[in-house]
Amino acid sequence: MRPSLSEAEIRTFRARLCRVAERLFAERGVEAVSMRQLASALGCSATAAYRYFRGKEEILAAVRTAAFDRFAALMEEAAAAVEGARARGRALGKVHLDFVRTEPHAYRLMFDLTQPDESRYPELQRASARTQRVLTRWVEELLAEGIVRGDPLRLAWLFWAASHGLAVLHLAGKSPPEHPLVDAQREMMRLLARGTRAGGDARGTSKPSPAAPVRSTRGDSRRTRSPRRPRR
Repeated sequence: MRPSLSEAEIRTFRARLCRVAERLFAERGVEAVSMRQLASALGCSATAAYRYFRGKEEILAAVRTAAFDRFAALMEEAAAAVEGARARGRALGKVHLDFVRTEPHAYRLMFDLTQPDESRYPELQRASARTQRVLTRWVEELLAEGIVRGDPLRLAWLFWAASHGLAVLHLAGKSPPEHPLVDAQREMMRLLARGTRAGGDARGTSKPSPAAPVRSTRGDSRRTRSPRRPRR
């Protein structure tokens, strides 16, 4: 008969298994890693691993949940430590890049293309939304200070996508070494803010250009005069 485990023992084992899975999933790909390999790396049997998780998909969801929570906690702490939208944006940008550098495996899995259906994992949905809330609150502050114009959710997604693109290029070894990543990020955000402030209205749509004045042709005899025929 298997001895019953305490809640602390269950949490400890699940955390150890998630740390091993995070590394192996990021290095080899989720599909290339089996439950048996995860258990072997942890020094236990596959049967024991199944006592804590129903399969790889559940492990991946747990790994991503923990990563999003760590990331969101760092962002919340950085945002609370400064005042003003511009300073808060610099702090959040630094946290983003620092997390990419210090936890590359976790970051890759947070945005892995082969992800389980989040609707089946409420904790993963919660952790992901936690990160989004930090960004949206920052964008709302940018709007209040007149730094940007547009819909806060749309702008938060736009800024996030741009910064994420730089992070992926860095992880892929494609960022030019002569251009520091933090400088590139700040310049990109500055240009995005300038563009949204100049070209967006309160709904986040572009303002139409004023129509060019139409020149009146009334009284212009050239409008109705037929061209002269050449004399023979």
